[in-house]
Amino acid sequence: MPIQLYHLIAFVVSAFVVLWTTPIVKTIGIKSGRVDQPNERKVHQRPMVRLGGVAIFTGTIVALLLVWSLGGFGILPPTKEWEVWGVTLGGIAFFLIGLADDLLNLSPFLRLLIQVIVAGVVWQMGVHIDFLSIPFVGLIQLGWLSLPFTVIWLVGMANAINWIDGLDGLAAGVSGIAATVMLFVALSMQQPAAALIAAALAGGALGFLRYNFNPAQIFMGDGGAYFIGFTLAGVGIIGLVKTAAVTAVLLPYLILAVPIVDMSAVILARLRQGKSPFSADKRHLHHRLLRAGLSHRFAVLFIYSLTLWVGTLALAFAGIPSGIAYACAGTSLLSYTSWQVWKHARS
Repeated sequence: MPIQLYHLIAFVVSAFVVLWTTPIVKTIGIKSGRVDQPNERKVHQRPMVRLGGVAIFTGTIVALLLVWSLGGFGILPPTKEWEVWGVTLGGIAFFLIGLADDLLNLSPFLRLLIQVIVAGVVWQMGVHIDFLSIPFVGLIQLGWLSLPFTVIWLVGMANAINWIDGLDGLAAGVSGIAATVMLFVALSMQQPAAALIAAALAGGALGFLRYNFNPAQIFMGDGGAYFIGFTLAGVGIIGLVKTAAVTAVLLPYLILAVPIVDMSAVILARLRQGKSPFSADKRHLHHRLLRAGLSHRFAVLFIYSLTLWVGTLALAFAGIPSGIAYACAGTSLLSYTSWQVWKHARS
């Protein structure tokens, strides 16, 4: 069977399972009273079930198990097999951390501690960043610094996706776009196993938009956000930065630039005011766009275009055929949406 067919199967099966299970999860959430109540910081105006991550997680795992049973992962070398298991098991652990928070409301520091421990175990399984790209210097071997850099990347991305989950369909759409770009980049770098994980995740995230795009019927919750964020970060490590090239090392940071920059800007702003980086506020990009007068949907679509733009830049940097054409198209789309944002802000 052609390897591309396995990736298509992973994408379609994951999306189908999510489409099938999300209404079931919603019904269970309503009956059990597991809903997110509106408040002054949140945008939604009515109680919403926030367990949609269960459907995304189920769809992704079912798709990967099916592809595994069909032989889609092939005979992986021992090192690669441990990497795939590290990302998969780590994703399961991060999903359970988020689900526990959705159900039990864990303290931020307890969540962070458990996440760091899990990320450390995943690093031990072979999912680690070995190189750092320094402008005008090149690649630097990290050595023992690989552990803290890897932990910060895995934990940071899990929380970054969780933090942008502030508007209907925002986190799912941004993650779906990023996972799709990672799928193509990983394939171009001859990393089919990482691409399979990206394909399943992309199908699950984009399938969830059927029920999560504005007006949303259900939220993914911390379980879904942590699972997606960790898995994206893990795929970025085992599928993109394993190649000792400056462009390869930079690709995952470029693909995920939107949640990375948003999270970094919010943390710096909070620290400058002497506040905890975990304190909740309305400093995120989507909050600023709403204050500028954009509608809920248009704010989300603008951030989609921003994510798609950096994704097309990554395709061009990766040397994918027609990558420059994709980057030009992405730039044109972003220019148009930016112009629309400017018009709304002035009106």
